[in-house]
Amino acid sequence: MTQSAGVLVYRRSGSLLEVLLVHPGGPYFRKKDDGAWTIPKGEPEAGEEMEATAFRELAEETGLRPAGERIPLGEVRQAGGKRVVAWAVEGDADTSAPPPSDTFEIEWPPRSGQTRSFPEVDAWSFYDLEMARQKINSAQAVFLDRLTEALAR
Repeated sequence: MTQSAGVLVYRRSGSLLEVLLVHPGGPYFRKKDDGAWTIPKGEPEAGEEMEATAFRELAEETGLRPAGERIPLGEVRQAGGKRVVAWAVEGDADTSAPPPSDTFEIEWPPRSGQTRSFPEVDAWSFYDLEMARQKINSAQAVFLDRLTEALAR
């Protein structure tokens, strides 16, 4: 079973809470929007702790390295069986330009023998919680609830 670790970056804009979501790059997600966005996340390297994975992936996909308090958000299981463990941290970014994401290569078009490179993340944006619930992978929506609960304490 695949496991990923990620970071839910949040910011406060007055009394409004906003969270950073990323849109997966590549041809499979090109025409998908609602339900396709996610927290920046990825799989651990051999021997890597999940928290280290989460913050490495955040840096690779967004360039962000926030230094604030890390709030554990627990784990969820996505529809395909992937387990995602997450932390939240306060941070900010100018999302008006494309994210400085790493790239990956796949054979595209399928069975063409041609390899193409795509960004891991092709868009990023801060959303208020209502819009974030619409955009985020449904299994990850619980991270929004857990963040809200943690910040209320």
